[in-house]
Amino acid sequence: MKSINFTLLADESLAKDFGKKGTTTDIAIYDRKESGVLRTWTVPTSFPDKIQSLFQAMNMGEYVIFHVTKLDKFTGEQIIALDVLGKKQGILSHSFDVDKDKLLLMIKGTVVEQYKLVEQEDLKKEIDLLEPISKDGSPQIVIDHCFDVKGVGAVILGKIAQGKIKVYENLKLFPKGADVVVKSIQMHDDSVDDAVCPARVGLAVKGVVPDDVQRGDVLCMPNTLLVSQEIEIDYVQSKFFKDAVSVNQMFLASIGLQIRPVKIASLNPMKLALGKSTVYEKGDICVILKPESTSIRIVGSGKITK
Repeated sequence: MKSINFTLLADESLAKDFGKKGTTTDIAIYDRKESGVLRTWTVPTSFPDKIQSLFQAMNMGEYVIFHVTKLDKFTGEQIIALDVLGKKQGILSHSFDVDKDKLLLMIKGTVVEQYKLVEQEDLKKEIDLLEPISKDGSPQIVIDHCFDVKGVGAVILGKIAQGKIKVYENLKLFPKGADVVVKSIQMHDDSVDDAVCPARVGLAVKGVVPDDVQRGDVLCMPNTLLVSQEIEIDYVQSKFFKDAVSVNQMFLASIGLQIRPVKIASLNPMKLALGKSTVYEKGDICVILKPESTSIRIVGSGKITK
């Protein structure tokens, strides 16, 4: 079965036109199975109140569907977020009352400028034309939810970020380091023996309980990812964040689906002391956030160098 995952930046009512509502917390996941293709849409329902869910939702999709209904600071924040994450694959549309010329000016020079601009009524047709984007390699499953099911035990929901996963596979949960056995795999409520990137899966597992698992944790083979409480990044401050950043300041860091409290340990090079162990690869993008800011909440970003 083919799988395609979308980040939907729009009013949640639009998601109901695309799929059926499933798991809902601070993000909502909709899905639709049609003609052998399983499509999912992740909506950051707690945005704009909480910027954290925006970055988590953006990291869950290979494609972005960006439907603009107003030109305000939160639209600008979404454009900046897409740009710092390098989310180049997407579709852009807007409501009738949005000034197209002003919107095009806002996205000029960002990755959103590369998105295909379509009318709202053509969104579904354009979405259905998109093909899966897969990545080979040893299996990696990025977790977004985990809960207990009576008679089953711990069930993990997540996306296969690369490779292939099979029933009875032995994996490690990082950053905790626990051994995990995959007892069963489900896709869209159907049991399968294996699944490949970029499928969204539900895994019944042995070896952990829900309290052991957090959003952003990764199931993978041993020694394939790095785990640390300190990272170094090639930091670039957002041109829209005007305050100076200094040593010992506290912020939040977004790395994949992980949100971590972070202290600036050094400015040159930019070293970040993370509040807890974090799993990553060199080259992953770290975004520094200031959720309490009354203006732009995106401080800056950079790729992890060590």
